[in-house]
Amino acid sequence: MLSFGLVGTSYWADVTHAAGIAAHPEAELVGVWGRDPAKAAALAAKHGVRAFDDLDELIAAVDAVAFSVPPDVQAELALSAAEAGKSLLLEKPLALSVEAAERLVDAVRAPTVVFFTFRLDPGLAAWYRDEVDGRSWDGASVLYLASIFEPGNPFGHSPWRREQGGLWDVGPHALSALLPALGKVERVEAVRGPRDEVHLALTHESGAASSVALSLTAPAGVSEVVFWGAEGLARRPDTADVDRIAAYGAAIDALLVGHTTFDASFGLEVVRVLAAAESAAGHSQ
Repeated sequence: MLSFGLVGTSYWADVTHAAGIAAHPEAELVGVWGRDPAKAAALAAKHGVRAFDDLDELIAAVDAVAFSVPPDVQAELALSAAEAGKSLLLEKPLALSVEAAERLVDAVRAPTVVFFTFRLDPGLAAWYRDEVDGRSWDGASVLYLASIFEPGNPFGHSPWRREQGGLWDVGPHALSALLPALGKVERVEAVRGPRDEVHLALTHESGAASSVALSLTAPAGVSEVVFWGAEGLARRPDTADVDRIAAYGAAIDALLVGHTTFDASFGLEVVRVLAAAESAAGHSQ
């Protein structure tokens, strides 16, 4: 059994991290730590585990630490767990700056997974494996448009999402679709649209090019990934049936195996592109 400590007390920490650990036959949730002790106690009680008052004590008590906190907080708190040699199950984006992401990657001593839901879901993972991986593509296009600041949306009150917008929240999902197939990004162009909307044009080391449109304040939700090349066109299936618990199980499986494409080093590459895009978008105004 891989024993887990959970850092974070949010909605996502509850319904995905804690629930995902509980659902996995080879994982066990040992305890919860949060910046708000009352919320940590409530979440721990809900899942029948201990609420830890001290983060270092939680880290010492487990094999792996799962993080469900804002990315800038994650980048700092995960350092202690990384330096202690614990496996890390991290959220995207890894951090909000390249420097913070590099510090975390440099501290890693054990397997890591960044939880890219749409790449770890078993059904979508099978589509990438069967239709995308190992083929030569001329280009790709990604649309991730959402409207999360509506009444009842569990992510709408997230301060970091309100501040950083679609680039940093759904941008990692877009890049997790593109980078494994097209290679690292060599050049980034970006322009701003209305509200938080941003459009990216990317040149990849393979010679392929891609485009990305991102927003958390769009009038309607769109999630689309398309690749094209000499072998034809590949359009990703609808994500409405994505199983986040199964995806989380795949993340735990990757920790147990000790290897995945979507590790902290990959998360660092994503942060590098996002930071370059943020700079390019700022210069375009």
